[in-house]
Amino acid sequence: MIGTFLKERLSWIGFVFFIHGVILLVGYLDTTLPFRSILYPLLLTAVCFLLFLVFRYRKETAYYEALKDINQSDDLLQLPHSHSPFEDIVAGTMSDQRTVLVKRYMEKERLMDNEKDELLAWIHEVKTPLTTMGLVIDRLEDRQLRETIHYEWMRIHLLLDQQLYQKRMAFIENDLFIETVDLLSLLHTEIKSFQTWCVQKGIGIQLDLVEEKVTSDAKWLSFLLRQILSNAIKYSSQGEIVIRSSELNGQVVVTIQDEGIGIEAKDLIRIKEKGFTSTTHHQEQAASGMGLYLADKVAEALHMELLIESEVKRGTTITLVFPNRNSFSSVQSM
Repeated sequence: MIGTFLKERLSWIGFVFFIHGVILLVGYLDTTLPFRSILYPLLLTAVCFLLFLVFRYRKETAYYEALKDINQSDDLLQLPHSHSPFEDIVAGTMSDQRTVLVKRYMEKERLMDNEKDELLAWIHEVKTPLTTMGLVIDRLEDRQLRETIHYEWMRIHLLLDQQLYQKRMAFIENDLFIETVDLLSLLHTEIKSFQTWCVQKGIGIQLDLVEEKVTSDAKWLSFLLRQILSNAIKYSSQGEIVIRSSELNGQVVVTIQDEGIGIEAKDLIRIKEKGFTSTTHHQEQAASGMGLYLADKVAEALHMELLIESEVKRGTTITLVFPNRNSFSSVQSM
């Protein structure tokens, strides 16, 4: 800040040096003036000017230091008190600009909320005819045609489901209802919805549950398992998906193991990122890059740990570590 102040007041310093130089030149040329008598007032004025610079530095930079601190903390609600007309201009301009930005932000937030509400309403409206379509598809007599149409219907259903829960993600904490959930029943419901898809791809799902009860939110846990199962089925051509549950150190651990194409080691660190669709199968059109991202966000909100292990051409194992019941005491009190 000292360097900035000196650059700002360089014209003052230069002017004082110029005046002192003129006086010294006059004293040198005019032999009637004692040269030493000229040096004394020049030295005195130089000291006074130096003290004046120190005073102005402390007075002027205090305001801008305060502005700098506000900029670093992003706290624009309270501007520092101004002490000069120029500082009043700066404070007034910043205050007006802040008001304009706040209005723009509020307007954009209102528009985004409206768009979110309209999208949620649209998804709910589309789900009704989509359910009817599912019933009609089940009545088709041609098995091959039924399975083909059902697969496309399932893709639409899962994409709408993703969009619905993605929009709800912003206020997931307000939507949680923590209770004891029957894991076996929950898995049966999700597996049943994928039954036709699994039969079409020749995939079997095996359950080996030692622990059948978990503490969680049934709706969001269903969505989490649905994302993991849909990924396991999508990237498997045959074989089995094995779902196991056990208890470790007072925590329920659920593993979902498939025999799919697997994930490259270099992609594992990015697989939970939003929109990431792997580098090996980047051309895969069906991949949205949202499944594991949303699953990880839901797991975080449910105080769960989501771990991924994979080997190319051998399959992927996803582990869900449920929290102790005490971890939900703060959530249940909301």
